[in-house]
Amino acid sequence: MSAVLYDVPGPRAKVRNRILNVVVVLAVLGAITWVILRLDSSGQFQSRRWAQFQYSAIQQQLFDGLLNTLKAAGLAAVFAMLFGAVFAAARISDHRIVRVPATFVVELFRAIPLLILMFFFYYGSLEFELGLGPFWAVVFGLTLYNGSVLAEIFRAGIAAVPKGQREAAYATGLRKNQVVRLILLPQAIRAMLPAIISQLVVLLKDTALGFIITYNELLYVAKQMGGRLEFGFPYIPVYMVVAVVYIGLCSLLSLLARYLEGRSRRNRKIAKGTTIPPLLDDGRSAEATV
Repeated sequence: MSAVLYDVPGPRAKVRNRILNVVVVLAVLGAITWVILRLDSSGQFQSRRWAQFQYSAIQQQLFDGLLNTLKAAGLAAVFAMLFGAVFAAARISDHRIVRVPATFVVELFRAIPLLILMFFFYYGSLEFELGLGPFWAVVFGLTLYNGSVLAEIFRAGIAAVPKGQREAAYATGLRKNQVVRLILLPQAIRAMLPAIISQLVVLLKDTALGFIITYNELLYVAKQMGGRLEFGFPYIPVYMVVAVVYIGLCSLLSLLARYLEGRSRRNRKIAKGTTIPPLLDDGRSAEATV
């Protein structure tokens, strides 16, 4: 018996796979243990290096950095989704005068590194006295880069819907905007959802680049906390704490993606299981006559 892409493993292959899995797990655990022992031997787990986390002022400083990170990521996510939706619609337009400039903009900002965009808005604002602070430089940089990537995700998701769906919709007399809005987009969203959430996770993590232009986000706060002599320059302990915070935030987004995907599947099962009541000879529904 064989699957589509590979042969189903037999008894020997299953045993071999189990052994390889055990070896890999032991290797990973060994590497983690080695890292922990090295950190311990260098004094990274000394109470002095972790003492500052017990102070409420330090906890408030971390919370403020986290709040600034979420503010920039949340606002940039909204702007990026709007940017992506507008330029995806422009890219699938039938009018060349709309489609070509939109394609140029999307490809341009996808090709420029995010940090350069942040530098452009931050130092350009200082040069021309535009009044944009680090916060808006981070938000605009994240918006242009991630919005361009989302625009391509939206366009590819709509294009992935089977061609027969749009042909059937056109046959019923719908206009193109109605076909996209009512037929293609609801089906494409289900396929695009994992990629959209993944890009939003990237957006959240990329806010950390804001520390280079002195935006007071979580990593910038961590750098300040790690440079304190009275606690023995606890860079590694602080970065470990910040890494745990980022992992938690990204995990929450992943859980949201799984929830939305599961809900979408349940809705599809309900829709497929829905039955249309039979019609009587006069055209009325059988249920309506009960």
